Amino acid sequence: MSDDQSRLDLFIDRMVSQRACLDFAIAETRGIAGPVFELGLGNGRTYHHMVQYVKNRPVYVFERAVASHPDSTPPEDRVILGDVRETLPAALERFGATASLIHADLGGHNREKNDAFARLVSPLIEPLLAEGGLMVSSDRMYFDTLTELPLPSDAVEGRCFIYRR
Repeated sequence: MSDDQSRLDLFIDRMVSQRACLDFAIAETRGIAGPVFELGLGNGRTYHHMVQYVKNRPVYVFERAVASHPDSTPPEDRVILGDVRETLPAALERFGATASLIHADLGGHNREKNDAFARLVSPLIEPLLAEGGLMVSSDRMYFDTLTELPLPSDAVEGRCFIYRR
């Protein structure tokens, strides 16, 4: 990531990387039966992408309040509303360590805030992943037992991260 890139270039790098990493993770976890978790819905673009390509696995969204595009809004029974500091531990009780894929686009424009939030949620996310499961994140995460993987060739270094249990 270069300081001389325009904000548009940075955004494009993030989107290209996000799609490449999600497509890689969806393919890599195809044989794991557990649910897929989308942490944050936003406009719903990545949720819409995942439900298009994830087969035979439910996609659950964790969000404070749903405000997505109507075409990208999950059914109510697939939305887990509330603060992730509460909903992630509750999801561990409900689902156990069964998530085949977890995606988080922390997406704020303040790197320090994103990093602080990543440090806060990493220990809440880590126990949810099934053996062989993948975590895709727009920001570096802080896991004790997950291994960071190399990015797919069409992703831009530093714009997305992939971790495996």
